[in-house]
Amino acid sequence: MNICVLAWAFYDYDARIRREAEALVDRGDSVDVVCLRWKGDKKHNTVHGANVYRITERKLEEKGALDYLVAVLKFFILSCYWVTKLHFRKRYDIIHVHSVPDFEVFAALVPKLLGAKIILDIHDIVPEFYAQKFSVNQNSLIVKALKLIEKISIKFSNHVIIANDLWRDKLIKRSIREDKCTTLLNFPDPKIFKRKNHVKYSNFTLIYHGLLAKHQGLDIAIKAVNVLKDEIPLLELVIYGKGRDQQRLGNLTKEMHLEDRIIFNDSVPVDLIPDIISKAHIGVVPKRGGDFSGEAFSTKILEFIAVGVPVIAARNRIEEYYFNDSQILFFEPGNEEDLAKCILELYRNSAKGDALVKKADEFLSTFNWEVHKGTFYRITDNLVRKNIKNE
Repeated sequence: MNICVLAWAFYDYDARIRREAEALVDRGDSVDVVCLRWKGDKKHNTVHGANVYRITERKLEEKGALDYLVAVLKFFILSCYWVTKLHFRKRYDIIHVHSVPDFEVFAALVPKLLGAKIILDIHDIVPEFYAQKFSVNQNSLIVKALKLIEKISIKFSNHVIIANDLWRDKLIKRSIREDKCTTLLNFPDPKIFKRKNHVKYSNFTLIYHGLLAKHQGLDIAIKAVNVLKDEIPLLELVIYGKGRDQQRLGNLTKEMHLEDRIIFNDSVPVDLIPDIISKAHIGVVPKRGGDFSGEAFSTKILEFIAVGVPVIAARNRIEEYYFNDSQILFFEPGNEEDLAKCILELYRNSAKGDALVKKADEFLSTFNWEVHKGTFYRITDNLVRKNIKNE
């Protein structure tokens, strides 16, 4: 089977895209990836069997909605060219498009007209994402337009994969038939995320990896460190990632004189993440609440659990949907004092952290990629099988 993966994302750093693409490679499919490029990245190489074409650079510091839209449209135009060009070389059976944005599926118009099937893989539900990212009202004209684009993009697609069950329910109510939509969580790839017997960092270390954006709530974590700086002298927060909130977080760190406690690092490829986080004492997921972030399932939680690190997370709707208090230590969203209280609890009681990890393992015994990979394979196989019957 020939498959093209299309994503307005950085392939090497996106665990979900990598996991699904490499699963296809593992069973013998030919996989091309069309994606974004960091400055200095190779424009074309092979990553674990997938041919990766990085067609344009992107900076994560867009200053507003217009800059963001220009960046998206630039990638869309270039990806139309590249996907069409590559399709004439290989004749793809499937174009697997990762959203955001939803309308990226139309970059595959020519391959679809020539018989390729389209999968739309929704990582983030766009109308709510846009509204929270740019502080726009849900009833605004732009959000209504995004809901219409979502509906049209879904209709254009042959099947939709969505990142959690709350969002699947929402899409079924407004945009899609139930039989055309499948939930696949952001499962860690077990080939990469394994238990590591590393010695912990000498300081008492909190770890965060991922996008530096306001809705991720890292300022709350920084303020929690400030609350505890005298109570836990060796406490530090180590951050790996980039994003438009990076400068604000750096300024907050300086204002609180926490330069020796808050350690900023660039993003690193997915393969390196397990070694980094397994040395930490706590994985922290301090997301704010909201229509988008309160329902966005965090990949980080399962990655922390997979390598045996206890998790402290904001008690948002999505976390409570999948987890309970025996698996994760919850704090009130947006409350640095409550987060500090949770950190102090695990600092004083390491046995509590071990118990959380043990109970969280029970979740991974059912909700893991090895169990659900077959669902992903069935989606691709059924689409191609229907195509063959139609021929």
